[in-house]
Amino acid sequence: MVIKTANFVKSSGKWQECPEPTMPEYAFIGRSNVGKSSLINAIMNHKDLAKTSGTPGKTQLINHFLVNEDWYLTDLPGYGYAKVSKSIRKDFEKLITNYILNRRNLVNLFVLVDSRHTPQKIDLEFIQWCGESGVPFSIVFTKVDKLKPNVAIQNVENYKNELHKTWEDLPELYVTSAEKKTGGDEILNFIQKTNEFLKNNNVSFDE
Repeated sequence: MVIKTANFVKSSGKWQECPEPTMPEYAFIGRSNVGKSSLINAIMNHKDLAKTSGTPGKTQLINHFLVNEDWYLTDLPGYGYAKVSKSIRKDFEKLITNYILNRRNLVNLFVLVDSRHTPQKIDLEFIQWCGESGVPFSIVFTKVDKLKPNVAIQNVENYKNELHKTWEDLPELYVTSAEKKTGGDEILNFIQKTNEFLKNNNVSFDE
């Protein structure tokens, strides 16, 4: 997929305020220091599309971007650690949960996981929740450029082994680096194929 246009649409504090659900939507989520904004910018080939910050938890709203006038890319608030109060963190969690469960044009949720770490409880719990809630999702390993290739491969295998304890079949897995711009084409190919499938089967998101 060639990215011809990628434009910010709006930020929403409630899922009901999101743009009309008339196009396929692909959302990105992860812990608040996973490198989500950097990866989005790398995939879109636009260094300032999603706002990056050295402060975890900076994304506090649902941010929509319209890509190629054809589909939405959504940048969701990070879950887990953030330098915010417990009450605000609960608001984040409610916002995320309501969006994921109620956004009818959400085609796929890309769950970002930091490849540098061993399987984290909070990531595993979120992935489990997605499965139990029937949410279509993929797992995206980030920051592989920070590791030696053999270590990155081993860390991904460790994650897969951990997931296989509760999952018979694993979702799509992507290994990425925003710095090296690797893995993004695979994600875009998945989105393109999915969009073509939806169009060929006349899938509508109208209620």
